Amino acid sequence: MSVLSEGRPPVRLSVVVPVFNEADNVLPLLEEIERALTPVGAFEVVYVDDGSSDDTLARLAPVVAAGRLRLVRHLNRSGQSAAVRTGVKAARGEWIATLDGDGQNDPADIPNLFALVAKGGPDAPVLVGGLRKKRKDTLSKRLASKFANAVRQSFLQDGCTDSGCGLKLFRRDAFLDLPFFGAMHRFLPALFRAHGHPVAYVPVNHRPRERGVSKYNNWRRGLIGVVDLLGVYWLKRRTALSASVETAAAPADRKAEPAVAGEP
Repeated sequence: MSVLSEGRPPVRLSVVVPVFNEADNVLPLLEEIERALTPVGAFEVVYVDDGSSDDTLARLAPVVAAGRLRLVRHLNRSGQSAAVRTGVKAARGEWIATLDGDGQNDPADIPNLFALVAKGGPDAPVLVGGLRKKRKDTLSKRLASKFANAVRQSFLQDGCTDSGCGLKLFRRDAFLDLPFFGAMHRFLPALFRAHGHPVAYVPVNHRPRERGVSKYNNWRRGLIGVVDLLGVYWLKRRTALSASVETAAAPADRKAEPAVAGEP
């Protein structure tokens, strides 16, 4: 991994976008992110290039030089979950919004997700997941996703009907505390809930792919997904949460004395 641009000072919100061979999408998507979030306040955008072999890096070079974007590069293709984690580790924001790099997620939805967490409070969600209202994908993708979500929900019961939506917003430290594995991005709601974090869901827009080609195969994803599902189910059952409280030290000028049986 190499960092091609350091950028801005710490901000509250970082947008992390994993990309692989999306040369035609990276600049239009960046412009949409900037339009959507400029009214919200200070933010940063972190692209993670997952070993692209097309012109992705060349297209991004001018905006990186202009300071509009931070770019992290995987020297070898490592997968979407690894790219998301790399971006989160590089991000400076307390909160992370993730988007797919194909342009199908709508950046205009991010402020709605951020509004749920920005107000704070004990019941505020630590993760907000997008639920695509009308999938703009092929019939085979929609059917495969519907089946996979039904199977996953029967095992994990995390209340999420669209775990594969790339548009999510979560707290950085909570994400980095989760166990990492190769397809964790598809199971974030279940993982956050298993670790005791409040989770919420928001309907979001979904758009047809206008440029480039999909990198996913339904059958391959399905076979890998079964193994991952069983692994997450095992993790969920084995995750035990313990309440804890920090104990204050005894004052320096007074030694703690052992209690005497029967003494009030």
